[in-house]
Amino acid sequence: MDSLVAQLLGITTQWASLMMESRHVVGLVAAVLAAVLAAQLGWHGTDRIIAWRERPDED
Repeated sequence: MDSLVAQLLGITTQWASLMMESRHVVGLVAAVLAAVLAAQLGWHGTDRIIAWRERPDED
């Protein structure tokens, strides 16, 4: 019975440690994804503005 309790305690400790480490990785992945999406939006928005400004005026 003591070995079962020790194993459960070990698994719980390892799980808690894994969750603490994964929070950092998830945050890093989210930051990279946000940066990529912002870059894509900026690129697309800039292209739209340039195309809009290059259109001849319709009188």
